[in-house]
Amino acid sequence: MPITKHPMKRPQTRRQTRAENERAILAAAESVFAEAGFGGATMQLIADIAGLPKANLHYYFATKEELYRRVVQEIFEIWLDAAASFDDAPDPATGIGAYIDAKMEISRRHPNGSKVWASEVMHGAPVIQDYLEGTLRDWTDGRIAVIQAWIDAGQMAPIDPRHLLYMLWATTQHYADFGHQVATLNFGRPLSNAEWQIAKDNVKQIILRGIGAI
Repeated sequence: MPITKHPMKRPQTRRQTRAENERAILAAAESVFAEAGFGGATMQLIADIAGLPKANLHYYFATKEELYRRVVQEIFEIWLDAAASFDDAPDPATGIGAYIDAKMEISRRHPNGSKVWASEVMHGAPVIQDYLEGTLRDWTDGRIAVIQAWIDAGQMAPIDPRHLLYMLWATTQHYADFGHQVATLNFGRPLSNAEWQIAKDNVKQIILRGIGAI
């Protein structure tokens, strides 16, 4: 009987191990911060959920605030990537439509990150106020300029771009921040793939028609 030889699994490099541990820590931290907030979260609980000794956790993140800021940064960078649809879109229907699709998908896949952000802001942003005044303000100003250019070109109704952005954020992030309410009203179960697509299509239709983009 022939002997089947299986290739030996190569041991992980230090870089691979570090990357995996960081992913586990960030996922655990996102969950704990979403549930308990910054004040109620503990490094010990995060370490337990990540499956790592607390000493290992402190090797990667020296303080709870450092870890918290990293979690906030992660979700914000994901949102920034979603907004790339604005920059090269030929019209608001294309750009804002793609942005809604992306933001809804983020709410589906990263609900805890959205909840961490929402909780922080609702409490007056005690940890990330500098982030709001710098990175978020600059990003918002850039998107306002794009929307205003579409308005000036007659491609959409002359509305205040800032309030449009507020509406986009509130609507798309609702599906994450109030996920339990959405599931409860959906006969006690999370939205299915088909139901998510219906939600995306409806949000796009309502907003894009409302601003005269379609």
